[in-house]
Amino acid sequence: MGPAAKLARMAATVMRLWRLYDTPSGKRMFRYATVSVISTVVSFSILGLLFGVFRLWSEVPDTVIANMVASVPAYYLNRTWSWGKTGRSHLWREVVPFWTMSIAGISLSILTAAYAHHLSNVDHLHHFGRTIVVEGANTGAFAILWVLKFLVFNRLFHVPSVTDLEAQAEAELFMQAAVEVEGAEP
Repeated sequence: MGPAAKLARMAATVMRLWRLYDTPSGKRMFRYATVSVISTVVSFSILGLLFGVFRLWSEVPDTVIANMVASVPAYYLNRTWSWGKTGRSHLWREVVPFWTMSIAGISLSILTAAYAHHLSNVDHLHHFGRTIVVEGANTGAFAILWVLKFLVFNRLFHVPSVTDLEAQAEAELFMQAAVEVEGAEP
């Protein structure tokens, strides 16, 4: 594939993503991804401070604390900004599923932190190297669960599938073009 074909393919992908973003559900997906980035930065920062700078405990407890702290703003940002929910949270439909998924992520991060600790010991890494390994392990654990969490939250909040979103975006573009054509006639 030549450079022009690659560029055309990339432009088509960008246009497809823009059409998807231009729908309410596409914006919701973007917001969910943004909240995940914010949560990751919070977790990464806290873990870096607790383990990397202050050396408070070891990889596992510092990872648990960092992820528990990051889960709180993640819940509220996802609930209010991503899915537009207001009022009191529903315990069984919102709080319990969110914390179940968060605990699953934290459990996986415990396993990866323990493995990072083991690798750091086997390779005789200095503290800076240990910090990089534990940060990478924590990020990897949550990257694995990111898609699963998105699918679960979509089901909880009744969000249509990506195929439905693309069809919706195409229908909206068709309707917009039809209105523009009708408006252009004398």
